[in-house]
Amino acid sequence: MPVFCPSCSGLLSVSRLQCAACGTSVEGSFDLPVSACLKREDQAFLLSIVKCGGSLKELAKIYGVSYPTVRNRLDALIDRIHALEKHPAPAEEQPHDD
Repeated sequence: MPVFCPSCSGLLSVSRLQCAACGTSVEGSFDLPVSACLKREDQAFLLSIVKCGGSLKELAKIYGVSYPTVRNRLDALIDRIHALEKHPAPAEEQPHDD
């Protein structure tokens, strides 16, 4: 799902939601959650943390890297999340695999 405008790189918002089962639509302006604005690899990493119950030691085993490597990646992800909460990055800084 694209999250940045292809014309000006501004953050997109959702304007319509539709039920696949019955076709009911809800229209308005809905902001995307910060997690949706992360790169896919960061979203996958975040999901892996949750699946591991927050255990970075277990996550390091799964990824086949050291605990400090996982800790550094988490710290970098936390910094990106804080930055997105303050000022959403333009598309060039947050590439997505759409």
